[in-house]
Amino acid sequence: MSRTRTQVAIIGAGPAGLLLAHLLHRAGIDAVLLERQSADYVLGRIRAGVLEAGTVDLLKDVGLGERLGREGLPHQGVELSFEGTRHRIDFADLVGRSVTVYGQTEVTRDLMQARTGSGALTVYEAQDVVLEGLQTHRPTVRYKKDDVEHLIECDWVAGCDGYHGVSRASIPADALRTFERVYPFGWLGVLSETPPVSDELIYANHPRGFALCSMRSRTRSRYYIQCGLNERVEDWSDARFFDELRQRLDEPAARALITGPSIEKSIAPLRSFVAEPMRFGRLCLAGDAAHIVPPTGAKGLNLAMADIRVLSDALIDHYRRGTTEQLDRYSEQCLQRVWEVVRFSWWFTLLMHQFPDTDPFSRKIHEAELRRLVHSRAAATAFAQSYVGMTD
Repeated sequence: MSRTRTQVAIIGAGPAGLLLAHLLHRAGIDAVLLERQSADYVLGRIRAGVLEAGTVDLLKDVGLGERLGREGLPHQGVELSFEGTRHRIDFADLVGRSVTVYGQTEVTRDLMQARTGSGALTVYEAQDVVLEGLQTHRPTVRYKKDDVEHLIECDWVAGCDGYHGVSRASIPADALRTFERVYPFGWLGVLSETPPVSDELIYANHPRGFALCSMRSRTRSRYYIQCGLNERVEDWSDARFFDELRQRLDEPAARALITGPSIEKSIAPLRSFVAEPMRFGRLCLAGDAAHIVPPTGAKGLNLAMADIRVLSDALIDHYRRGTTEQLDRYSEQCLQRVWEVVRFSWWFTLLMHQFPDTDPFSRKIHEAELRRLVHSRAAATAFAQSYVGMTD
């Protein structure tokens, strides 16, 4: 068996794990990064594309902002469409901040390049990962690579391996509380090499279901429509998808829609999920390993980055001062933000989608709340504050 000694073992090489590795490396802390999938697979995942102001600031502060600054698309607001009309929420006017459209794939690519440049150990296609001794001062991580057994001895384990990963599953059931809300619909998403409908995101509430017009660049669009959980991608031709999308948009947006062959098409179920606490012994959970939010508010990636900022600060403080004071507060500190983001994503999902059990009274309440959101400056300001991201 091959043995390796490190200070922090990071499980999962998505954006959360890669960012933590980058921040620890800058602080002179040794970390080994393990990923179950190949690097190409990780880069091929099509995910979020909206970065909060705080996420952009963090990436720039740690030397990862060059391409982001050059290719990212600053958005000063979003448009909400309902009752056949679009209404703009002006972030710059309401809260003096903005968001940036820059795909998660591109964030991952930048982080991967930084990790490669550091020369630190990253293991892709690590199989049969097992976490042991998490309640001791010397936890271990076992895995297989090319049929060879490997053992990592470490001080801390960072579980950044997502909802289905091994990290949270390694915590005894009686040591963890979980909270979950599964939504009775999914999002059918299409990526196409076509210019976007609008310069800003359009969120549409329509009797036929929710729709979202987003983008990854000035020439690449990402579209979503609400669909049933029993739908199959194979049943949705490009023509059928775009026809349905047009019906859910206001007339100017429908006329401006430029269609083209899809280069990726998938259906994602929606759920809200939180695991408490986010620390068990020497294991700290971060990102999707600890919480999931529906994509309506574009919060998943940003919430993971916020976790990593807190976790990296705590680990750096631990190695500099020899104390676990910040690590002991890690879960409590993160969960305050997590539940606020879960609340916003749940509320926005409830407001914009059609639920199968919505009665006429509830539908009227939703319509009234939408009108209040776009006509009340106080309501619009609260929305803008949540959308562009919490300030610490």
